[in-house]
This record gives sequence, C-alpha cells and structure tokens, in this order.
Amino acid sequence: MTAAHARKFGFWAFVALSLIALGLSDLESNRPDPWNTLLALGRGFLTPDFGTGGLWYGAALTVAFALVGVLFAAAVGLVLAPFYANPVVRGFSVTLRSIHELFWALLLMQVTGLGPLTGLLAIGIPYSGIFARVFADLLSETPQSAASALPRSTPRTSLILYARLPLAWDQIKAYALYRIECGLRSSAVLGFIGLPTLGYLLETFFRQAHYSQAAAVLYIFFALILPVRLWMRWHLTPLYLIAALWLLAVQKFPPMGEGALIRFLTEDIIPAPLRNGGELLPWLTKLLETQALPGTVTTVILAQVALALAALIAIFGFPALVPRVSGRIGSTIAHGVFVVLRSIPDYMLAFVFLQILGPSLLPAVLALGLHNGAIIAHLLGQQSRGLALRPDAPRGLSLWGYELLPRQSGTIWALCLYRWEIIIRDSAIMGLLGLGTLGFFIEKNVQELRLDRVVVLLLVSAALTLVVDHISTRLRASMRLRLGPQSETT
Repeated sequence: MTAAHARKFGFWAFVALSLIALGLSDLESNRPDPWNTLLALGRGFLTPDFGTGGLWYGAALTVAFALVGVLFAAAVGLVLAPFYANPVVRGFSVTLRSIHELFWALLLMQVTGLGPLTGLLAIGIPYSGIFARVFADLLSETPQSAASALPRSTPRTSLILYARLPLAWDQIKAYALYRIECGLRSSAVLGFIGLPTLGYLLETFFRQAHYSQAAAVLYIFFALILPVRLWMRWHLTPLYLIAALWLLAVQKFPPMGEGALIRFLTEDIIPAPLRNGGELLPWLTKLLETQALPGTVTTVILAQVALALAALIAIFGFPALVPRVSGRIGSTIAHGVFVVLRSIPDYMLAFVFLQILGPSLLPAVLALGLHNGAIIAHLLGQQSRGLALRPDAPRGLSLWGYELLPRQSGTIWALCLYRWEIIIRDSAIMGLLGLGTLGFFIEKNVQELRLDRVVVLLLVSAALTLVVDHISTRLRASMRLRLGPQSETT
C-alpha cells in the first residue's frame, strides 16, 4: 500500500472510529445551573484573592518538586541513553514512561507515605524513561565526524563523553528546560492526591466555592510556567537545587509507616489467592472482566473523542497563528490563547470543567481536546510561518485552504498520531475525577487497600499505552510520516 493510500484509509478509519466513540460517549451536562457556576467563576477571576495563607508556599513547593524530580530524571536518563539500543533497557524505559505520574504517586504513597519522596519519584520515574529515549535519539543523531576522528579502540563510554555528548549538549539542555515546564504541570497536578502543591489548593478552593482564591492559584501557576524560560537559568541551577532540597527537607510531612516497603513487596502486591491459598485464575478473570475491561473501553472511547476534537481544533485553529491569515493582532491574540491552553495541565482543566458541567465524559473530552489541540495548533502555526510561499500567494482563509492545509496535512497526521499515545495515557487518569476510565478502578482499589488489584490494573494501563504507541508508530511508518525528537517538546 502506497503512502497516499495509507493516508486515505487512515483518514476514513479515523472518522469512523471517532463517530462510533462519539455515539458511545456520555457527553451530557449533568449540572442544573452551569451558567450560574460559570458566572461565579468569572467574578472570581476578575477579583482574585492573593491574601490567602499558603498560596506562595504552595507555589514554592510546586517548583521544588518539579526541579528536583526533573533533574533527577535527567541524570538517570543520561545514564540510560547510551544503552537504549539494548532491548532490556529500552523495555525498562518504555514501561517507566507508560504509567502516568499520578498513578506512580498513588502506588508510592503506600510505601513512602504522603511525603517528599513520593512526589519526587512520581515525577522522576516516568520522566527518566522519557529522558532516556530522547537523549538516546539526540546522541545518535550527532555528526559522525568527531567520533570517526577517534581511534577504533576507543571505549564506548569515552566515545560518548568526548565525541557525542558535547555536540548534543545544547539540545539536551533545551529539552531538559522543556521538561522542567512539564514538571511544573505534573507537580501542580500531584496536589490533587494530597501533596501540598498548587493543585491541592485549587481543589480545596473550588470545592468550597471560593473562586477568588482559586483564581489566584491559577494566576500564580501561570506566573510560574509561562516565563519559565526566563527565570530558569542553568548557571543558577545549583542555587535552585539547594533551595528546593532545603524547602522539601523542612516541610512537615506525615511520617512513613515502619516496615512499609517490606510489607508492600512481600504482602500487599501479592495476589490475594496466592496469599490465602486460593486459585489465581478465577480472581484474575473476574478482575479483568469487571474492572479492567470496562475501564479500558471507557479510556479508549474518551481518548478517541478527545483526539478527534484536538484534531479539529488544530486544523481550524492553526491558521489564526499565521499573520498572513489572521493579521498581526489576530495572530498575537491566538498565540496567547493557545499558550495558556497548552500550559494548563489537562487534568486540572478537566477538574475545572467538572465543577461547571457536572460528572460525565464531557469535561474530560473538552480538557484533553483543548490542551492537545492547542499544542498541535501551536506547532503547526510555527511551521506554517516558516513555509516559503509564492509571491502571489493569497491571504486570509484562501491561504489556509489552498496552501497551508494541503502542505501541512502530513504534519497534522504525524502530530495527531503522536499525541494519541499521550491522550490515552492521560485519559486513564481522568478516572481519578470519578469518570469510568482505568483510573477510577485504580483509585477505588487504593482506597480499599487492595494493592494487588492496583498492580494488575496499572499493568493493563501500561499495556494499553504501549499497544497504542506501537500502532501509532506503525501507522506513521506506513504513511511515511516522520516526527523527530523535537516532537517530544510538545
């Protein structure tokens, strides 16, 4: 099958799957007065209250968790990257990053408690797998001239340290800076499971209908994440790291349970039938049928509808970022809107929509669609501004319809297929908000201290992510779509 036929088939398959998923989705607004809630929220955003105690301390802890977690992950990823071609290392790295940091946090809390180690490892573990993959790509794509100048007997470690690492160092730093931005989002979201970051404050204020304080939390979050490339300077990293470690050390967290790790490894995660002398297969079959299967189906449905919405937002939104289409003022406004949408964690955005619209898949679909659509549109807009156009090229919507959209169709496909895996991963955690995805059943079993079931469901979530990643990779190959390491910075 040619690339053109593969793209045509993929398009109609995507449309069909999206329509089926849409028909199976519960997208009704169950809140009787969404407009009243929206108006109250709007008044809160117009009158933010920054005087509430704990706001700035929560912001500092958000930065501390992000910095330490990301820098730890970068160090581990840099160690793993030279060996990424090894199937064991690659499989290990893929498994680490296939489980969302919120799921890691829920599992780690059973061992390390609600303390700093939980937050640091929840960010550091999946990010290590991501860093290993990206750093391996960056090292492998360095020019061969420096390496070929060394003797053939040069050890592999020396080859990497002296020939490849210096050439890739600027890109490594640039990617690590982007991951710090991602770490801020992850750190804030960890507040929804109890860590004292900005997410904890946001959830508390929203549930109490204190919208002015909730607005202040969001404004502080924007003040941290939007100018991160301005305040994050590498020569200041040692100072930032010392301050972050000190802040986490003096923060009073609940103590860890004595013997928690031994109990976790020898009792908690061992399937109940093996501990009680029962049969494993009936226990596993029931768990898969009653929890894993419905959770997986809902996760896939949510992800497919959200991906379709993200694609529509990207296709119709990216021309607004091009001055030749929307004008300078229009492109500036559009850029600001998309930057804000891609900066807000989709989980946080879903929580806000949930307060307005009530419990259904609609808040999660809107959050995932807007967040990922803004990311794709932002990248498409950047690329479109750099395209070489004919001197007589039209302006406005004609430029979008006859020039930009046809030339960017391959990139749209590539970015949507790449974000598919990420949307699947993020759809699973939406269950922590009460939706019926895998996260709902994982949290339910955590609350019931059935950690053996939690481990099985986490493996199902990881397997689902890996399957989608494999399908996405195969589709990109059959359509001859290339998306390099820079796609990770989306």
